[in-house]
Amino acid sequence: MTAAPAAAQFWQCAPFARTVSGIEIRGNANTWWGQAAGRYERGKRPKPGAVLAFDSTRRMRVGHVAMVSRVVSEREVLLTHANWSRRGRVENDVRAIDVSDAGDWSRVKVWYQGSMGITAHPTRGFIYGDRASAEVQVAAVAGKTRKG
Repeated sequence: MTAAPAAAQFWQCAPFARTVSGIEIRGNANTWWGQAAGRYERGKRPKPGAVLAFDSTRRMRVGHVAMVSRVVSEREVLLTHANWSRRGRVENDVRAIDVSDAGDWSRVKVWYQGSMGITAHPTRGFIYGDRASAEVQVAAVAGKTRKG
């Protein structure tokens, strides 16, 4: 029996976000925002290493979580996340834009299968962890998954 390479690993968004961000929350993505209360700072402004918590929707019943790998501008970030465009796979530095009327990141569009997605996804906000830890984890995991 041989071990499969890390690039072949099937990732769900929540375990992947926990691994790369260092934010120690478990359970479905739609529970992260509530679980973070009193444990982690939360807010409406993107920061590298923060996790963006998406609300549940009819098409995303358990929500989604994605880590901010880079802030491009007040209304654009790059996300590193799993299980979005490609089932079970990791995507690094995926474009996401704030399309909320208030500019508060409560609705976002995310790059999806080669183009900017047409759906505006509701979000709760950002969960802030230890940025230094997140940068180290992203480098370690991204290096193992880029071929996937």
